[in-house]
Amino acid sequence: MTLPDAPRINPSILAADFVNMQAELARIATADFVHVDVMDNHFVPNLTFGPQMVERIQATSPVPLDVHLMITDPDRWAPGYAELGAASVTFHLEAAADPVALARRLRDIGSRAGVAIKPGTAGAALYDILDEFDQILVMTVEPGFGGQGFMPETMPKLRALRDEARRRGADVWFQVDGGISMDTIAQAAAAGADTFVAGSAVYGADDVEAAVTSLRDRARAASLES
Repeated sequence: MTLPDAPRINPSILAADFVNMQAELARIATADFVHVDVMDNHFVPNLTFGPQMVERIQATSPVPLDVHLMITDPDRWAPGYAELGAASVTFHLEAAADPVALARRLRDIGSRAGVAIKPGTAGAALYDILDEFDQILVMTVEPGFGGQGFMPETMPKLRALRDEARRRGADVWFQVDGGISMDTIAQAAAAGADTFVAGSAVYGADDVEAAVTSLRDRARAASLES
């Protein structure tokens, strides 16, 4: 699989019409990945998809899957999502018993290995293991529900992680998830994000394809200016 260049726009299907999922996936054919949030009602207070639904999305999506696991015990469950063919599998640092071993397992299966941190988790917790991951997801809302407001106070942490990765020569993508819109994407891009999860900003638009293009262009301009 040829990986798309940054900036990458990954629409979240939490904002899609679940009754017409195949059609909703077809609407984002110009996006880079589809962001699939898996929640277990334990790690976060919400319940969404499981492996069976992810398998069906994998079979019908025109773009690769970017799976975000907001679940307990990802050390046990995350490899199964990689085995389903997800291009990227991200688990939470706060939930993993051995994040390095899990990341290596995901890579061995063939997925990109991502790790996510909540707004209250210090980015420094990842500095010494940055090389073990293909993607760092800095949550810009508290995980669990879509439609929340963007938390600008997470931007210094993102910027510090980006700078540390550059200092160490780590080849890692920086993703943001939560409240990403035309009004906030430039701020995240300037702080170092290159991969953006957008829900209502895409699926709530009258022209989904145009929304993806506009978000990508806005992020590119901001990253060039920073």
